[in-house]
Amino acid sequence: MTLSLDSRTDLLGIDALLNPEEIALRASTRAFVDEAIRPHIAEWFEKAVFPAEIMTELGSRGLLGMHLHGYGCPGRSAVEYGLAALELEAGDSGLRTAVSVQGSLAMSAISKHGSDEQKQRYLPEMAAGRLIGCFGLTEPTAGSDPATMATFARRDGDDWVISGSKRWIGLASIADVAVIWAQTDDGIRGFLVPTSTPGFSATPITGKLSMRASIQCDITLDDVRLPADAMLPGARGLRGPFECLNEARYGIVWGVLGAARDSLEAALDYASNRMQFGKPLTSYQLTQEKLANMLLELQKGQLLALHLGRAKDNGGIEPHQISMGKLNNVREAIEICRTARTIFGGNGITLEHSPFRHADNLESVRTYEGTDEVHTLVIGQALTGIAAFR
Repeated sequence: MTLSLDSRTDLLGIDALLNPEEIALRASTRAFVDEAIRPHIAEWFEKAVFPAEIMTELGSRGLLGMHLHGYGCPGRSAVEYGLAALELEAGDSGLRTAVSVQGSLAMSAISKHGSDEQKQRYLPEMAAGRLIGCFGLTEPTAGSDPATMATFARRDGDDWVISGSKRWIGLASIADVAVIWAQTDDGIRGFLVPTSTPGFSATPITGKLSMRASIQCDITLDDVRLPADAMLPGARGLRGPFECLNEARYGIVWGVLGAARDSLEAALDYASNRMQFGKPLTSYQLTQEKLANMLLELQKGQLLALHLGRAKDNGGIEPHQISMGKLNNVREAIEICRTARTIFGGNGITLEHSPFRHADNLESVRTYEGTDEVHTLVIGQALTGIAAFR
């Protein structure tokens, strides 16, 4: 019996655990990726181009801030957001990352911590993709330890004046508004900074060997003056940005499985048609072992992501559980993509085939929103009760 491609990579029958709305959302997102991303991604990656015009298309399809409710946001479930992230990353990590920066970081910061006026001003336009946001937390010397950030916001009469720098900030050079986290005399606070404000500049980082079809920037804030109502009133201390980071990390748990699934499917197709010594590569035991091991880890990751998604929808997810998902699924997805690449032989290093590109991108995903080491220690703290970060 010949199975469909989806059936071949769902031997556990995980689709039976999804409801019709979730399956429909996944199908529509997959169709969008097949039509708008897949035919162009090799060229975008090679030329280091992010297609900024795609943001309004993502917005029109309800894919920006899709798990947020009210103020023009789509209000979809956590599982639906996860499934969409998976399909987007099956196209490319850079495109899924753009959706995460916009929705899980910038829009989440406003939704969770903003005033009603801030939500009314920004969220509907951001959900439509007509306004682009970015999220400025990481600094040149403050990555895994954001408490040491040097960016400072001081009071000057009724205004705030911010000076400092940020690094690896997605979408910053095309953003209309930046969520900037800064030290103040009252601890770390968040600010909404229109990118047209004098003293704000964003410079794309070039020479990247990964995430080439995306934008990451250095930001400089040189005495950026803001009115008092630019502050996010609901965010105090690191809990504010961490709540947003957990939204992004949750999306990664699902997203990387898209890169893994696409790599497995590509390798399975290639091996089925590549003839060596008079028979297809799929006829050889070593190839079947690779395919079987890739499928095992993919499906285990899918079950983990779905479990976390259901828990999130039920309001019962904990940060260490998200760390478990991020650490495991990124680590296994990289291994799946690398193993898939070997099935292509020398052909696998070209942009004609996706696994090497996916593995390349996942090196960045492995680092951002918490390194392996950070998530390991988060899990270790939950397990032992001891914080080993210092």
